[in-house]
Amino acid sequence: MTKPLVAIVGRPNVGKSTLFNRLIGRRLSIVEDTPGVTRDRIYADAEWLDYAFTLIDTGGIEPDSDDKIAVQMRRQAELAIETADVILFLVDGREGLTSADEEVASMLRKSKKPVVLGVNKIDAQKFEEGMYEFYELGLGTPITISASQGLGLGDLLDEVVRDFPKAEGEEEHRRINIAVAGKPNVGKSSLVNALLGEERSIVSDIPGTTRDSIDSFFSYGGRDYTLVDTAGIRRKRSIEDESIERYSVIRSLGAVRRADVVLFVCDAEQGLSEQDVRIAGYAHEEGKPSVVLVNKWDLIEKDTYTMDKFKKKLYADLSFMSYAPMLFVSALTGQRVGKIMDLANEVYDQSCRRITTGTLNDILNEAVMAVEPPSDKGRRLKLYYATQASIQPPTFIVFVNDSNLVHFSYERYLENYFRKSFGLEGTPVRLYFRSKKKEEG
Repeated sequence: MTKPLVAIVGRPNVGKSTLFNRLIGRRLSIVEDTPGVTRDRIYADAEWLDYAFTLIDTGGIEPDSDDKIAVQMRRQAELAIETADVILFLVDGREGLTSADEEVASMLRKSKKPVVLGVNKIDAQKFEEGMYEFYELGLGTPITISASQGLGLGDLLDEVVRDFPKAEGEEEHRRINIAVAGKPNVGKSSLVNALLGEERSIVSDIPGTTRDSIDSFFSYGGRDYTLVDTAGIRRKRSIEDESIERYSVIRSLGAVRRADVVLFVCDAEQGLSEQDVRIAGYAHEEGKPSVVLVNKWDLIEKDTYTMDKFKKKLYADLSFMSYAPMLFVSALTGQRVGKIMDLANEVYDQSCRRITTGTLNDILNEAVMAVEPPSDKGRRLKLYYATQASIQPPTFIVFVNDSNLVHFSYERYLENYFRKSFGLEGTPVRLYFRSKKKEEG
Protein backbone atom coordinates (compact mmCIF):
# COMPACT_ATOMS: atom_id res chain seq x y z
CA MET A 1 0.00 0.00 0.00
CA THR A 2 1.34 3.45 -0.93
CA LYS A 3 2.15 5.70 2.00
CA PRO A 4 1.34 9.43 1.66
CA LEU A 5 4.31 11.79 1.66
CA VAL A 6 4.35 14.75 4.06
CA ALA A 7 6.91 17.52 3.48
CA ILE A 8 7.83 19.99 6.24
CA VAL A 9 8.68 23.33 4.61
CA GLY A 10 9.27 26.90 5.71
CA ARG A 11 11.94 29.58 5.87
CA PRO A 12 15.12 28.98 7.91
CA ASN A 13 15.12 28.80 11.72
CA VAL A 14 11.40 28.25 12.25
CA GLY A 15 11.96 24.84 13.86
CA LYS A 16 11.43 22.39 10.99
CA SER A 17 14.15 19.97 12.06
CA THR A 18 13.08 20.24 15.69
CA LEU A 19 9.55 19.29 14.67
CA PHE A 20 10.83 16.47 12.46
CA ASN A 21 12.93 15.03 15.28
CA ARG A 22 10.09 15.44 17.77
CA LEU A 23 7.62 13.61 15.52
CA ILE A 24 9.90 10.69 14.76
CA GLY A 25 11.18 10.40 18.31
CA ARG A 26 7.98 10.03 20.30
CA ARG A 27 4.59 8.60 19.45
CA LEU A 28 5.47 7.72 15.88
CA SER A 29 7.04 4.39 14.91
CA ILE A 30 9.98 4.66 12.54
CA VAL A 31 11.54 2.13 10.21
CA GLU A 32 15.29 2.67 10.52
CA ASP A 33 17.23 -0.56 11.03
CA THR A 34 17.08 -2.32 7.68
CA PRO A 35 20.17 -4.49 7.16
CA GLY A 36 22.40 -3.25 4.36
CA VAL A 37 20.69 0.10 3.89
CA THR A 38 22.56 3.32 4.57
CA ARG A 39 20.11 6.13 5.20
CA ASP A 40 20.42 9.84 5.75
CA ARG A 41 18.08 11.96 7.84
CA ILE A 42 16.09 13.47 5.00
CA TYR A 43 13.06 11.26 5.58
CA ALA A 44 11.49 8.75 7.96
CA ASP A 45 8.52 6.40 7.75
CA ALA A 46 6.03 7.11 10.52
CA GLU A 47 2.55 6.37 11.85
CA TRP A 48 -0.13 8.48 13.46
CA LEU A 49 -3.31 6.80 14.68
CA ASP A 50 -4.19 4.31 11.91
CA TYR A 51 -2.26 6.14 9.21
CA ALA A 52 1.25 5.39 7.94
CA PHE A 53 3.14 8.07 6.05
CA THR A 54 6.60 9.26 5.06
CA LEU A 55 7.89 12.47 6.59
CA ILE A 56 10.46 14.65 4.75
CA ASP A 57 12.56 17.33 6.43
CA THR A 58 13.66 20.09 4.05
CA GLY A 59 16.10 22.96 4.22
CA GLY A 60 14.89 26.49 4.84
CA ILE A 61 13.44 28.41 1.88
CA GLU A 62 14.94 31.84 1.26
CA PRO A 63 13.06 33.05 -1.83
CA ASP A 64 15.26 36.04 -2.70
CA SER A 65 18.71 34.72 -1.79
CA ASP A 66 21.35 33.95 -4.46
CA ASP A 67 23.64 32.28 -1.94
CA LYS A 68 24.73 28.86 -3.24
CA ILE A 69 23.62 27.00 -0.13
CA ALA A 70 20.29 28.85 -0.06
CA VAL A 71 19.70 27.95 -3.72
CA GLN A 72 20.37 24.29 -2.93
CA MET A 73 17.98 24.25 0.03
CA ARG A 74 15.28 26.08 -1.92
CA ARG A 75 15.49 23.57 -4.75
CA GLN A 76 15.36 20.68 -2.32
CA ALA A 77 12.21 22.12 -0.75
CA GLU A 78 10.65 22.69 -4.19
CA LEU A 79 11.21 19.05 -5.07
CA ALA A 80 9.69 17.91 -1.79
CA ILE A 81 6.64 20.08 -2.52
CA GLU A 82 6.31 18.58 -6.02
CA THR A 83 6.27 15.01 -4.73
CA ALA A 84 4.34 15.55 -1.48
CA ASP A 85 0.71 14.59 -0.89
CA VAL A 86 0.42 16.99 2.05
CA ILE A 87 2.60 19.99 2.92
CA LEU A 88 3.22 20.99 6.53
CA PHE A 89 4.11 24.70 6.39
CA LEU A 90 5.87 25.84 9.56
CA VAL A 91 6.20 29.49 10.65
CA ASP A 92 7.68 31.21 13.71
CA GLY A 93 4.92 32.46 16.02
CA ARG A 94 7.27 34.58 18.12
CA GLU A 95 8.90 36.39 15.23
CA GLY A 96 5.57 36.93 13.48
CA LEU A 97 4.62 37.07 9.82
CA THR A 98 7.48 37.95 7.46
CA SER A 99 7.70 38.73 3.76
CA ALA A 100 9.57 35.43 3.31
CA ASP A 101 6.60 33.58 4.87
CA GLU A 102 4.29 35.29 2.41
CA GLU A 103 6.45 34.30 -0.56
CA VAL A 104 6.62 30.68 0.59
CA ALA A 105 2.84 30.69 1.06
CA SER A 106 2.43 31.96 -2.50
CA MET A 107 4.60 29.09 -3.73
CA LEU A 108 2.45 26.61 -1.81
CA ARG A 109 -0.82 27.98 -3.13
CA LYS A 110 0.46 27.53 -6.69
CA SER A 111 1.28 23.90 -5.93
CA LYS A 112 -2.43 23.11 -5.45
CA LYS A 113 -1.45 20.68 -2.68
CA PRO A 114 -3.21 20.42 0.71
CA VAL A 115 -1.36 22.63 3.19
CA VAL A 116 -1.42 22.44 7.00
CA LEU A 117 -0.17 25.63 8.64
CA GLY A 118 1.72 25.18 11.91
CA VAL A 119 2.67 28.18 14.05
CA ASN A 120 5.69 27.10 16.07
CA LYS A 121 7.31 28.33 19.30
CA ILE A 122 3.97 29.00 21.02
CA ASP A 123 4.86 27.55 24.42
CA ALA A 124 3.24 30.22 26.58
CA GLN A 125 -0.17 31.92 26.55
CA LYS A 126 1.35 35.35 25.99
CA PHE A 127 2.50 34.26 22.52
CA GLU A 128 -0.83 32.82 21.36
CA GLU A 129 -2.25 36.10 20.02
CA GLY A 130 0.54 36.15 17.46
CA MET A 131 -1.10 33.33 15.53
CA TYR A 132 -3.93 35.49 14.18
CA GLU A 133 -1.80 37.46 11.74
CA PHE A 134 -1.00 34.20 9.93
CA TYR A 135 -4.60 34.04 8.70
CA GLU A 136 -3.39 36.61 6.14
CA LEU A 137 -1.52 33.82 4.34
CA GLY A 138 -4.82 32.39 3.12
CA LEU A 139 -3.89 28.83 4.02
CA GLY A 140 -6.66 28.06 6.47
CA THR A 141 -6.67 27.98 10.27
CA PRO A 142 -3.19 28.21 11.84
CA ILE A 143 -2.45 25.50 14.44
CA THR A 144 -0.28 26.60 17.37
CA ILE A 145 2.44 24.21 18.49
CA SER A 146 5.72 24.07 20.32
CA ALA A 147 8.01 21.57 18.62
CA SER A 148 10.59 21.84 21.40
CA GLN A 149 8.01 21.22 24.14
CA GLY A 150 5.82 18.79 22.21
CA LEU A 151 2.70 20.95 22.55
CA GLY A 152 -0.17 20.81 20.05
CA LEU A 153 1.33 18.07 17.92
CA GLY A 154 -1.75 15.84 18.13
CA ASP A 155 -3.98 18.56 16.67
CA LEU A 156 -1.38 19.24 13.99
CA LEU A 157 -1.14 15.59 12.94
CA ASP A 158 -4.91 15.20 12.98
CA GLU A 159 -5.04 17.89 10.29
CA VAL A 160 -2.20 16.27 8.34
CA VAL A 161 -3.88 12.85 8.10
CA ARG A 162 -7.28 14.40 7.40
CA ASP A 163 -6.02 15.47 3.97
CA PHE A 164 -4.45 12.17 3.03
CA PRO A 165 -5.57 11.05 -0.44
CA LYS A 166 -8.25 8.42 -0.60
CA ALA A 167 -7.31 4.90 -1.65
CA GLU A 168 -7.30 4.31 -5.37
CA GLY A 169 -10.26 2.50 -6.83
CA GLU A 170 -10.20 -0.84 -8.57
CA GLU A 171 -10.39 0.82 -11.99
CA GLU A 172 -7.11 2.65 -11.36
CA HIS A 173 -5.41 -0.50 -10.12
CA ARG A 174 -5.91 -2.29 -13.44
CA ARG A 175 -2.96 -0.37 -14.86
CA ILE A 176 0.33 -1.61 -13.40
CA ASN A 177 2.76 1.13 -12.40
CA ILE A 178 6.43 0.39 -13.14
CA ALA A 179 9.03 2.84 -11.80
CA VAL A 180 12.44 3.01 -13.48
CA ALA A 181 14.59 4.14 -10.57
CA GLY A 182 18.25 4.85 -10.03
CA LYS A 183 20.71 7.67 -9.60
CA PRO A 184 21.27 10.17 -12.45
CA ASN A 185 23.05 9.16 -15.65
CA VAL A 186 22.72 5.38 -15.37
CA GLY A 187 20.57 5.21 -18.51
CA LYS A 188 17.03 5.22 -17.13
CA SER A 189 15.58 7.33 -19.95
CA SER A 190 17.40 5.27 -22.59
CA LEU A 191 15.88 2.10 -21.13
CA VAL A 192 12.41 3.65 -21.08
CA ASN A 193 12.78 4.61 -24.73
CA ALA A 194 14.00 1.10 -25.57
CA LEU A 195 11.05 -0.48 -23.79
CA LEU A 196 8.55 1.84 -25.46
CA GLY A 197 10.15 1.56 -28.88
CA GLU A 198 10.18 5.32 -29.26
CA GLU A 199 12.05 8.34 -27.92
CA ARG A 200 9.59 9.43 -25.22
CA SER A 201 12.23 10.70 -22.76
CA ILE A 202 15.08 13.09 -23.53
CA VAL A 203 18.39 11.22 -23.50
CA SER A 204 21.60 13.03 -22.58
CA ASP A 205 24.89 12.23 -20.89
CA ILE A 206 24.34 15.16 -18.54
CA PRO A 207 23.23 13.76 -15.15
CA GLY A 208 19.65 14.68 -14.33
CA THR A 209 18.47 15.72 -17.78
CA THR A 210 14.97 14.52 -16.92
CA ARG A 211 13.47 17.26 -14.77
CA ASP A 212 10.16 15.65 -13.85
CA SER A 213 8.83 12.13 -13.54
CA ILE A 214 7.47 11.18 -16.97
CA ASP A 215 4.52 8.78 -17.17
CA SER A 216 4.22 6.71 -20.35
CA PHE A 217 1.24 4.45 -20.99
CA PHE A 218 1.60 1.27 -22.99
CA SER A 219 0.41 -2.32 -23.26
CA TYR A 220 2.36 -5.56 -23.24
CA GLY A 221 1.11 -9.12 -23.29
CA GLY A 222 -2.51 -8.09 -22.79
CA ARG A 223 -1.79 -5.89 -19.75
CA ASP A 224 -1.80 -2.11 -19.42
CA TYR A 225 1.11 -0.31 -17.78
CA THR A 226 2.30 3.08 -16.66
CA LEU A 227 6.06 3.35 -17.06
CA VAL A 228 7.54 6.09 -14.87
CA ASP A 229 10.95 7.48 -15.84
CA THR A 230 12.07 8.98 -12.53
CA ALA A 231 13.66 12.36 -12.77
CA GLY A 232 17.09 13.51 -11.83
CA ILE A 233 18.09 17.14 -11.62
CA ARG A 234 19.64 19.36 -14.26
CA ARG A 235 23.20 20.15 -13.28
CA LYS A 236 23.86 23.78 -12.37
CA ARG A 237 27.31 25.22 -11.86
CA SER A 238 26.22 26.62 -8.52
CA ILE A 239 25.03 23.23 -7.26
CA GLU A 240 27.46 20.61 -6.05
CA ASP A 241 27.28 16.99 -7.18
CA GLU A 242 26.27 15.89 -3.69
CA SER A 243 23.18 18.10 -3.91
CA ILE A 244 22.21 16.54 -7.25
CA GLU A 245 22.42 13.11 -5.63
CA ARG A 246 20.21 14.24 -2.76
CA TYR A 247 17.58 15.64 -5.12
CA SER A 248 17.45 12.36 -7.05
CA VAL A 249 16.59 10.57 -3.81
CA ILE A 250 13.50 12.71 -3.28
CA ARG A 251 12.23 12.10 -6.80
CA SER A 252 13.02 8.40 -6.77
CA LEU A 253 11.24 8.01 -3.44
CA GLY A 254 8.07 9.55 -4.86
CA ALA A 255 8.07 7.27 -7.90
CA VAL A 256 8.89 4.15 -5.88
CA ARG A 257 6.08 4.82 -3.41
CA ARG A 258 3.39 4.70 -6.10
CA ALA A 259 4.91 1.84 -8.09
CA ASP A 260 3.72 -1.75 -8.31
CA VAL A 261 7.12 -2.84 -9.66
CA VAL A 262 10.53 -1.16 -9.48
CA LEU A 263 13.15 -1.53 -12.20
CA PHE A 264 16.29 -0.53 -10.34
CA VAL A 265 18.95 0.59 -12.81
CA CYS A 266 22.67 0.78 -12.10
CA ASP A 267 25.73 1.46 -14.27
CA ALA A 268 27.89 -1.55 -15.17
CA GLU A 269 30.98 0.63 -15.58
CA GLN A 270 30.61 2.45 -12.26
CA GLY A 271 29.29 -0.39 -10.12
CA LEU A 272 27.15 0.32 -7.06
CA SER A 273 27.57 3.49 -5.05
CA GLU A 274 26.17 4.28 -1.63
CA GLN A 275 23.47 6.27 -3.42
CA ASP A 276 22.50 3.22 -5.49
CA VAL A 277 22.18 1.13 -2.34
CA ARG A 278 20.04 3.81 -0.71
CA ILE A 279 17.61 3.99 -3.64
CA ALA A 280 17.35 0.20 -3.81
CA GLY A 281 16.73 0.25 -0.07
CA TYR A 282 13.71 2.51 -0.58
CA ALA A 283 12.14 -0.07 -2.88
CA HIS A 284 12.81 -2.85 -0.37
CA GLU A 285 11.43 -0.88 2.58
CA GLU A 286 8.32 0.05 0.62
CA GLY A 287 7.73 -3.65 -0.07
CA LYS A 288 8.01 -3.33 -3.85
CA PRO A 289 8.87 -6.29 -6.10
CA SER A 290 12.00 -5.33 -8.01
CA VAL A 291 14.24 -6.23 -10.92
CA VAL A 292 17.90 -5.14 -10.84
CA LEU A 293 19.01 -3.93 -14.28
CA VAL A 294 22.75 -3.59 -14.84
CA ASN A 295 22.84 -1.20 -17.79
CA LYS A 296 25.68 -0.41 -20.25
CA TRP A 297 26.77 -4.05 -20.19
CA ASP A 298 28.01 -3.64 -23.76
CA LEU A 299 30.84 -1.41 -22.48
CA ILE A 300 32.33 -4.07 -20.22
CA GLU A 301 35.21 -6.27 -21.32
CA LYS A 302 34.12 -9.82 -20.60
CA ASP A 303 35.37 -13.32 -20.15
CA THR A 304 33.58 -16.52 -19.14
CA TYR A 305 33.31 -15.51 -15.49
CA THR A 306 32.61 -11.76 -15.77
CA MET A 307 28.84 -11.94 -15.25
CA ASP A 308 29.09 -14.31 -12.30
CA LYS A 309 31.65 -12.04 -10.62
CA PHE A 310 29.38 -9.02 -11.14
CA LYS A 311 26.39 -10.84 -9.71
CA LYS A 312 28.31 -11.96 -6.63
CA LYS A 313 29.58 -8.43 -5.96
CA LEU A 314 26.22 -6.74 -6.55
CA TYR A 315 24.27 -9.18 -4.41
CA ALA A 316 26.82 -8.68 -1.63
CA ASP A 317 26.15 -4.93 -1.73
CA LEU A 318 22.39 -5.51 -2.01
CA SER A 319 22.24 -8.31 0.56
CA PHE A 320 18.88 -7.07 1.85
CA MET A 321 17.48 -7.45 -1.68
CA SER A 322 18.92 -10.82 -2.67
CA TYR A 323 15.46 -11.99 -3.80
CA ALA A 324 15.42 -9.57 -6.75
CA PRO A 325 16.30 -11.08 -10.16
CA MET A 326 19.22 -9.44 -11.96
CA LEU A 327 19.48 -8.75 -15.69
CA PHE A 328 22.52 -7.45 -17.58
CA VAL A 329 21.28 -5.17 -20.36
CA SER A 330 22.25 -2.47 -22.81
CA ALA A 331 19.71 0.20 -23.68
CA LEU A 332 22.02 1.30 -26.50
CA THR A 333 22.26 -2.06 -28.30
CA GLY A 334 18.98 -3.56 -27.05
CA GLN A 335 20.78 -6.48 -25.40
CA ARG A 336 18.27 -8.42 -23.21
CA VAL A 337 15.86 -5.44 -23.16
CA GLY A 338 13.18 -7.80 -24.49
CA LYS A 339 13.37 -9.82 -21.28
CA ILE A 340 12.68 -6.92 -18.92
CA MET A 341 8.88 -6.83 -19.12
CA ASP A 342 8.57 -10.59 -18.69
CA LEU A 343 10.62 -10.35 -15.48
CA ALA A 344 8.58 -7.35 -14.34
CA ASN A 345 5.38 -9.35 -14.84
CA GLU A 346 6.80 -12.29 -12.92
CA VAL A 347 7.79 -10.30 -9.84
CA TYR A 348 4.48 -8.40 -9.90
CA ASP A 349 2.50 -11.64 -9.98
CA GLN A 350 4.62 -12.98 -7.12
CA SER A 351 3.86 -9.91 -5.01
CA CYS A 352 0.12 -10.53 -5.54
CA ARG A 353 0.19 -14.24 -4.61
CA ARG A 354 -2.40 -15.41 -2.10
CA ILE A 355 -1.69 -18.65 -0.28
CA THR A 356 -4.56 -20.67 1.18
CA THR A 357 -4.39 -21.10 4.93
CA GLY A 358 -4.24 -24.89 4.63
CA THR A 359 -1.32 -24.85 2.20
CA LEU A 360 0.47 -22.19 4.24
CA ASN A 361 0.29 -24.24 7.41
CA ASP A 362 1.38 -27.41 5.64
CA ILE A 363 4.54 -25.59 4.56
CA LEU A 364 4.98 -24.08 8.04
CA ASN A 365 4.87 -27.58 9.56
CA GLU A 366 7.39 -28.82 6.99
CA ALA A 367 9.73 -25.96 7.87
CA VAL A 368 9.47 -26.69 11.60
CA MET A 369 10.13 -30.40 11.07
CA ALA A 370 13.16 -29.64 8.88
CA VAL A 371 14.76 -27.18 11.34
CA GLU A 372 13.77 -27.15 14.99
CA PRO A 373 12.80 -23.73 16.38
CA PRO A 374 15.30 -22.10 18.76
CA SER A 375 15.11 -22.13 22.55
CA ASP A 376 16.23 -19.63 25.16
CA LYS A 377 16.90 -20.40 28.83
CA GLY A 378 15.06 -23.69 28.60
CA ARG A 379 12.02 -22.28 26.74
CA ARG A 380 11.55 -23.40 23.14
CA LEU A 381 9.74 -21.43 20.49
CA LYS A 382 6.50 -23.09 19.38
CA LEU A 383 4.82 -22.18 16.11
CA TYR A 384 1.07 -22.85 16.19
CA TYR A 385 -0.27 -21.68 12.82
CA ALA A 386 0.05 -18.95 10.19
CA THR A 387 -2.26 -16.84 8.07
CA GLN A 388 -1.70 -14.45 5.18
CA ALA A 389 -2.66 -10.91 6.13
CA SER A 390 -2.17 -9.10 2.80
CA ILE A 391 -0.46 -8.94 -0.58
CA GLN A 392 1.88 -6.44 -2.27
CA PRO A 393 4.04 -7.58 -0.60
CA PRO A 394 2.91 -11.01 0.68
CA THR A 395 2.55 -10.56 4.44
CA PHE A 396 2.16 -13.45 6.87
CA ILE A 397 1.29 -13.57 10.56
CA VAL A 398 2.68 -16.52 12.50
CA PHE A 399 1.14 -17.25 15.90
CA VAL A 400 3.66 -18.51 18.46
CA ASN A 401 3.88 -19.18 22.18
CA ASP A 402 6.23 -16.23 22.78
CA SER A 403 7.32 -13.80 20.07
CA ASN A 404 10.38 -12.86 22.14
CA LEU A 405 11.79 -16.33 21.41
CA VAL A 406 11.89 -15.68 17.65
CA HIS A 407 15.53 -15.29 16.68
CA PHE A 408 16.41 -13.23 13.61
CA SER A 409 18.13 -16.21 11.99
CA TYR A 410 15.03 -18.39 12.34
CA GLU A 411 12.82 -15.64 10.95
CA ARG A 412 15.14 -15.42 7.94
CA TYR A 413 15.02 -19.21 7.60
CA LEU A 414 11.19 -19.20 7.51
CA GLU A 415 11.15 -16.34 5.02
CA ASN A 416 13.47 -18.22 2.68
CA TYR A 417 11.51 -21.45 3.15
CA PHE A 418 8.27 -19.66 2.20
CA ARG A 419 9.99 -18.08 -0.81
CA LYS A 420 11.21 -21.41 -2.12
CA SER A 421 7.92 -23.21 -1.45
CA PHE A 422 5.59 -20.58 -2.91
CA GLY A 423 7.77 -19.15 -5.69
CA LEU A 424 8.14 -15.71 -4.11
CA GLU A 425 11.62 -15.06 -5.47
CA GLY A 426 11.11 -11.53 -6.80
CA THR A 427 9.22 -9.79 -4.01
CA PRO A 428 9.83 -8.79 -0.41
CA VAL A 429 8.11 -11.05 2.12
CA ARG A 430 6.92 -9.74 5.48
CA LEU A 431 6.67 -12.02 8.53
CA TYR A 432 5.10 -10.92 11.79
CA PHE A 433 5.01 -13.06 14.93
CA ARG A 434 2.26 -12.80 17.52
CA SER A 435 2.20 -14.42 20.94
CA LYS A 436 -0.82 -16.64 21.54
CA LYS A 437 -1.52 -19.25 24.16
CA LYS A 438 -2.31 -22.60 22.54
CA GLU A 439 -5.53 -23.11 24.44
CA GLU A 440 -6.90 -19.87 22.99
CA GLY A 441 -6.59 -21.16 19.42
